[in-house]
Amino acid sequence: MRPLGWRPRLVALDIDGTVVHGASPPTPRVKDAIDLAARHAEVMLCTGRTVVGVAKALDDLGMTRGTTLTSNGAVELDTATREVRTVVRFDVTDALARLHERFPDAHFASEHVGVGQRVSAPFPDGILAGRVTEVGVAGLLAEPSPKLIMYWPGRTPAETRERAAGLDLPDATLTLDHEVPWVTVVAAGVSKASGLARVAQRLGIDRADVLAVGDGDNDREMLRWAGHGVAMGQAPDTVRSDADEVTAPVTADGLAETLERLFVPTGGTTAGPIGRTVRSPDGS
Repeated sequence: MRPLGWRPRLVALDIDGTVVHGASPPTPRVKDAIDLAARHAEVMLCTGRTVVGVAKALDDLGMTRGTTLTSNGAVELDTATREVRTVVRFDVTDALARLHERFPDAHFASEHVGVGQRVSAPFPDGILAGRVTEVGVAGLLAEPSPKLIMYWPGRTPAETRERAAGLDLPDATLTLDHEVPWVTVVAAGVSKASGLARVAQRLGIDRADVLAVGDGDNDREMLRWAGHGVAMGQAPDTVRSDADEVTAPVTADGLAETLERLFVPTGGTTAGPIGRTVRSPDGS
């Protein structure tokens, strides 16, 4: 339970399903709420999107300072300069082999930092950000990567979760998407939470003073780690159970609702339309 009048010093926001619901820009109300929070706290994006994929969100929000975490925490970006500060890469060989054995007809992509993706087979148009180069399965093993993606064409998230049950990736961390048949793999021990903890320590901010908001499997550790974790209203039950609070869905500007409550002065008001958008699965 947060004390009455509590305000976070650091705000960590997932993008897809939290700030936006796809390719549409954040609604005016969400933008205003994020601007409000940034006047009182450090605000950063923590996303599964790549360095290339996060650029539009940073531009849409006008974020020009601080840190951005991409690739589920594997890549740290200087928000002002868009330069990569740190990258945690891993050898994808074992994870790819185990996934390919269980999902023989799946398509895979390995992140090429700052450029785009190397893929084993074509992905749907527009689903990956940056330059996409088809190299076959063997080509994905050429060098370590911060993030490996698996897409299972023609299947559902439920089918993907069922098939992936019990899959052991000893040298990697696996998360599943709840809206598309999509699996993301990063190095063992890497998560949005691990990156957020590193940033908070550098800023001298205790985890008790951190707010995290998200809706996906890759947000669960971050929601548990933060002093106050908020799940979006459309999040799966597993995500909601890891949060301290559940706000309204992204389609009802749930993020704005939370930030307004925490940062609007007593007696203050905000205004802004409630928007509905379409999700893009580049990362969440």
